[in-house]
Amino acid sequence: MEKEIYLAGGCFWGTEHYFKQIEGVTQTEVGFANGHTQNPTYKEVYTDTTGFAETVCVKYNPDKVSLEFLLQMFFKAIDPVSLNKQGHDEGTRYRTGVYYTSDNDLPVIEKVFAEEQNNYAQPLAVEKQPLQNFFAAEEYHQDYLDKNPDGYCHLPLSLFEFARTARQK
Repeated sequence: MEKEIYLAGGCFWGTEHYFKQIEGVTQTEVGFANGHTQNPTYKEVYTDTTGFAETVCVKYNPDKVSLEFLLQMFFKAIDPVSLNKQGHDEGTRYRTGVYYTSDNDLPVIEKVFAEEQNNYAQPLAVEKQPLQNFFAAEEYHQDYLDKNPDGYCHLPLSLFEFARTARQK
């Protein structure tokens, strides 16, 4: 049975492309999570007044990849102590976060957050919350780096290759 987790890792173009490389990820969709308006457009979210974070819905086969591994991979692709900024992208829409739809996932999320916190003196700036809402972004944002291979991305290309070859222990 397929499971899902919602991950905000800065600009959603690169975050989506990164997760698509991981074996066991079955589907991705970029959109906006945990804001306070209905059906926001990219242009509205870009104003930083809607409360939304650029987020990727990651669907995965738990028989092939665990939530723990996906979260460990997530932390490799973000600066977890940077508040509302990833790479050159700044604003609340670029905040980092893990948004879950099942309380059963919380122990795994807590475990990975605790392990990650051990790597930093300052507190993690990554939200950890239940998913309140998610609205898909416009079609031109979906699979953006597949459609625009030279498109902007805050993630280094080497990270995509790393994701393609990374395997769960």
